[in-house]
Amino acid sequence: MTDEAHLMTENMKGLLLEDRWAPVTSEMGFLEAGAEHAARAYAAWWGRLLAPRGITVDVRPVSGTLEQVLSSLLPLTSPEAARQLFMPTRSAWTAYVENTRGGTDAMSAMSYMAETLGCRGLRVVAVPHTLREDKGRYGAVALSVYGPHQTAWLNYVRVVSAVDDGGRWVFDQFGEPFPFEKLEQYQARRVRDRFTFDMLKEYLRHLGLSPFEEDFYLPGGAPAWLVERKGPVSPKHKEYTLAQVREDF
Repeated sequence: MTDEAHLMTENMKGLLLEDRWAPVTSEMGFLEAGAEHAARAYAAWWGRLLAPRGITVDVRPVSGTLEQVLSSLLPLTSPEAARQLFMPTRSAWTAYVENTRGGTDAMSAMSYMAETLGCRGLRVVAVPHTLREDKGRYGAVALSVYGPHQTAWLNYVRVVSAVDDGGRWVFDQFGEPFPFEKLEQYQARRVRDRFTFDMLKEYLRHLGLSPFEEDFYLPGGAPAWLVERKGPVSPKHKEYTLAQVREDF
C-alpha cells in the first residue's frame, strides 16, 4: 500500500461496524421520513415497475442487532437488487441500504423518494482508498442532498465530493453551500484534502445524523423494514456471500 493510500485508510477509522459490511454500507441513503412509511412507499413504486414481469414486492419488519438486521439482505445479488432495507435511527432520518453485489446505489432511490414523500434525501459515500495492483477500492467521500422539488439540476440541493476517479482525484460541488460548510478547505492543494471523511461526519452532524455509529440505528429495539422481491429473476441472476464480494478488497 502506498503512503498516500495508507494515510487515507488511517483517516477513515471509525467507519460503521469497522467497515465489516462494506460494500453494503460504503454508500447509504437517508430519507427524512419514518422507516415503515418510506419502505411501503418504495415497495409500491417498485411493485408498479415490476408487475409486468410477474414480480411482487413484499414488506416485512426485521428485528435484532444492527448486524442481524443487515443479514436479512443476504445473499448479495447481481445484476439486480432483490432486497432493500429501511432502518429507523435516533433522528428524523431513515437509513437505506440494498443487497446488490457492487454495494448500495442510493442516488436514484433517494432522489425519487425525496420527491415522492415530500422530504429531504441524502446519499452518503465513505470508501477508504485501499487500491494496490488489482485489489482494493478507489477512495471516495461524498454527500448529496436531494429536495422534494425540482432544482437547477433534477432535485439536487447540494453535492460535495472528493473521489478517486480511476486513478485521479476529482473534487466536485454543486448547489448553494450550507452555512456550516468549511468553504476554505475546498481550495486545498491536494484534491483529496478538499472534502475529507472528518468533514463529511461534521456536515452530517449538522444535519442531525451520526451514521457511522452503531447505536444511531434501531433505537429502543425498533424494527427495520425489509422490502423483498418475489417471482422470476433475470437470466443473469447470481448470488454471493458477503465474504465472496469482500475478497476483491
